[in-house]
Amino acid sequence: MQVTLLSSKGQVIIPKALRDAHHWQAGTRLEVLDTAEGVLFKPVMARQTTALPQGLEAIRRRLDYTGPVVSLEDMNAAVLQEAKTRNQR
Repeated sequence: MQVTLLSSKGQVIIPKALRDAHHWQAGTRLEVLDTAEGVLFKPVMARQTTALPQGLEAIRRRLDYTGPVVSLEDMNAAVLQEAKTRNQR
């Protein structure tokens, strides 16, 4: 168990071992959640932004798709496989 102090400004220092374990660096945005067990800090995932012209072009390409129909089961299998791949990194 690690202990930290709440400053007069309401700031908390997260111990270095925990920051390192979670790969949190200075400037990492954290969501603060009030839970039944206490306070939970979760990293806020950065959203990828795409410029409007590139986004519209990506949508247009999808509308022009003439390939084979992909079943929901195939899509779910592909998503599961990608999740497994990313989890192994």
